[in-house]
Amino acid sequence: MTEGVKRAWARFTLMEQLGNIASEVGRAAKWQGTDTHRFEAAVEEALALIDLTQRDRRWHNLRELAIAKEAFADAVLGGTEYGSTLPDMERYFMQFALAARR
Repeated sequence: MTEGVKRAWARFTLMEQLGNIASEVGRAAKWQGTDTHRFEAAVEEALALIDLTQRDRRWHNLRELAIAKEAFADAVLGGTEYGSTLPDMERYFMQFALAARR
């Protein structure tokens, strides 16, 4: 991820950041089981964006994001730990994308 992307990310609101994560989670859900390369790229990007959001000092007390990251990882790995699915994770993050549009 480039420094320019990181700087731009820091200007987004929390809802905008989470909404962008929703896009990558949705891509992962779309490509799961059909295109391994695109699936893995979307998973990597979603995790990178979650990491950027977690490092954002404005949201340093946001424990829910750590839980969401763990649930997303569980969904990627088949949902064996928590029963997570990528469509469920997409719905979770998408609510923030909708809120950011308002």
